Amino acid sequence: MRDIARSRVARLVGVAVVGAIALSACGGSTTTTESSAAPAASAPAASASAAAPAEECTTPTPVSLQLQWFVQSQFAGYYAAKDKGFYADQCLDVTILEGGVDIVPQTVLAQGGADFAIAWVPKALASREQGALITNVAQVFQKSGTLQVSWADSGITTPADFKGKKIGNWGFGNEYEVFAAISKAGLDPATDVELVGQQFDMVALLNREIDAAEAMTYNEYAQLLEAKNPETGKLYTAEDFNVINYTDEGVGMYQDAIWANQERLADPAYQATTQKFVTASLAGWIYCRDNAQECADIITANGSKLGASHQLWMMNEVNKLVWPSPAGVGVIVPDIWAQTVTISQGTKNLEGATVITKAPDAESFTNTYAEAANAELTAAGLNTTGDAFAPITVTLNEGGS
Repeated sequence: MRDIARSRVARLVGVAVVGAIALSACGGSTTTTESSAAPAASAPAASASAAAPAEECTTPTPVSLQLQWFVQSQFAGYYAAKDKGFYADQCLDVTILEGGVDIVPQTVLAQGGADFAIAWVPKALASREQGALITNVAQVFQKSGTLQVSWADSGITTPADFKGKKIGNWGFGNEYEVFAAISKAGLDPATDVELVGQQFDMVALLNREIDAAEAMTYNEYAQLLEAKNPETGKLYTAEDFNVINYTDEGVGMYQDAIWANQERLADPAYQATTQKFVTASLAGWIYCRDNAQECADIITANGSKLGASHQLWMMNEVNKLVWPSPAGVGVIVPDIWAQTVTISQGTKNLEGATVITKAPDAESFTNTYAEAANAELTAAGLNTTGDAFAPITVTLNEGGS
């Protein structure tokens, strides 16, 4: 999608809603991409005539998207879709709402404060079990980006090495993979490990106040490599740290997904808006795959407080979490969904409670919208799987500047 012209974007995302509205409100497709953990109802096939060009836009539909954190390249696909006119081509007027520590995006969505939200799947499923009627309509991140990072001299190379150590975590639902890894290693999180509340930075690790810090591949880990070693006067390097990747440990769970309001999905008009929004958003992620620097610049221009090299690092690392998407961008893979559900049901916190107590029902997700979007984007000549994706090389500057 590099250097794609606006007219082509209009052709690829300016189609009618692919009979979306002949599709079931929350029922997933009949393909094998549906999860056995939460099978969705089958949807009737869209007719060929449903893919005719959309009518001319007269009054754009206002749409709001609630993010789960502040503006940064973690959300670049949505900002790119807005900046490059992909939403406008779908006759949508999208407002992106920043998140923060005290904002729970899935709750904002369920309570009517936004039309769509970005949230990690375990957090959203926990909220859903508590009554938030929301549905995953596009699984953008295909793998977890969560790490546990320690100093190279710490001797911590596996979760089993957490025993007797001070292990940092952020809480707020970000700790589930940490607890899952501890339990999988045969350790009791209440007695074998000293769990320490960690700020959303790496200061405690750099000061050796904790032995291992929680980090995202695209953010906090970069903060370490942007920091100066006071002994050498040079930036730290990867060789200074040990990294445990929770995906590699088999406890990675689905993270950033687009969530819609389940009750509103009974309304054909909201179904149509959902299809348009998903299609344009996934076009934005394809654009950022092929234009990492430009998308990082778009984020910077939209007011991010993080530096330019940090944003480019984040964009590159986020692309690694999205691509490749063998089943198609945004499509839920049954095995990963099932793993996320199983870990969520089996991982206990210090109080003995699990993330969720039972498997979510069929309306917890649908591949209907993502698969329809992939069909349209593929028909427009775009690569929706990213099978040839190759990350770029990013040089971090001190402080991420």
